[in-house]
Amino acid sequence: MAQFSATVYQNEFLPAGGTDVNAIVTVTCVGAGVAGQTGAGDAGEIIIIDTSGSMGDVRMEQAKQAAQAALAEIVDGTYFAVVSGNGAAFLAYPHVRSGPGMVRMNPQTRQEAARAIAMLTSGGGTAIGTWLDLAGKLFYSVPQVIQRHAILLTDGENNESPAVLDAAIRRATGVFQVDARGVGTDWRVDEVRRIATNLLGTVDIAPENAARMSEEFRSIMRSAMARGVAEAELRVWTPVGAQILFVRQVSPTVEDLTSRRRPVNELTGAYPTGAWADESRDYHVAVRLAAKAVGQEQLAARVQLVIHDQVQTQALVKAKWSDDHNLTAAIDEQVAHYTGQTELAAAIQEGLKAKALGDDATATAKLGRAVQLAQQTGNEEATAKLRKVVEVEDADAGTVRLKKAVDKADEMALDTASTKTTRIRKDG
Repeated sequence: MAQFSATVYQNEFLPAGGTDVNAIVTVTCVGAGVAGQTGAGDAGEIIIIDTSGSMGDVRMEQAKQAAQAALAEIVDGTYFAVVSGNGAAFLAYPHVRSGPGMVRMNPQTRQEAARAIAMLTSGGGTAIGTWLDLAGKLFYSVPQVIQRHAILLTDGENNESPAVLDAAIRRATGVFQVDARGVGTDWRVDEVRRIATNLLGTVDIAPENAARMSEEFRSIMRSAMARGVAEAELRVWTPVGAQILFVRQVSPTVEDLTSRRRPVNELTGAYPTGAWADESRDYHVAVRLAAKAVGQEQLAARVQLVIHDQVQTQALVKAKWSDDHNLTAAIDEQVAHYTGQTELAAAIQEGLKAKALGDDATATAKLGRAVQLAQQTGNEEATAKLRKVVEVEDADAGTVRLKKAVDKADEMALDTASTKTTRIRKDG
């Protein structure tokens, strides 16, 4: 049975007149088990493969091998389906016209699905909204499936209007999670990130190599199968008169959950976290209180991890007003670290956007700041990817020059990795 624990990292001391409390709450899960095998309901997996004309023969073959690699990792007993997507969405497997659109995984269905994937061919346009809608219908067709996850692979820019795609994303939100991957350089990172972020998944650029792409898909599916906790939410209580400035997941990736708040009662909001494996996640909670007199104390927030209205663990965020500058001036190491990581993600995305628009001055400033932040926070992956886009003259000062010739794939890899964060040691 899964067990959760929570730890708070903060400086609880505020100066006279101080109002804002920042805390990092680390939530850890152990004993999560295997997806669909904890007795809470079944798990379902859908593999969505882009079969548009732009995929071509070589990329199509890579995608099919990757899909079959993912298929091999689905645990027996899990409901699953395969969707082929171009200008419309098609159910490639199972071969049904009505009733449940998913079947349980077993040796026979695994073999049948592998044959169905092998027969896929490329042609037509790209309408990702239809792919998401079909996946939703398939999940709804099997009510006993409560843990719903999909892998989505695309290689091109969506042909639908942003409004049409956004509507499809809204229909899928809260229904299933998506880990999305783009292959090649013709897809739009912001488009695919919007899908993954809203559907509580990940986004990345897939390797254009059959073996490496297959390993990537195997890894994604293994991770999905390890999520034995189907769904959980973070609940944050604050006292009367308090204002929540933001609630963000800051590790393993930066995801702003503030706008996803669901009211539980007048003082408590719930934020979705999706399914859990054996893992730790860090959340940055910022609360604004009414200032109190020096010497007074107040509970600023109660942060809980909740499954089916049952509290699994909780952490208390506190505030104490003091006139001791040595106490109030200190910035908690964790808060400082993740504040920097959040700024790093924004600096990379804003810098790349400015570069694409031809605003070299802004791009240089933003990407220079990103190099500086990556150095300060020890984010080696971001540093390595930034060095493929800019010439670093002084990392500590953030002095860089834009490279004249940059591989578009390197820019996209930097963009997709911008929200990935690194941890620092928490040995108290």
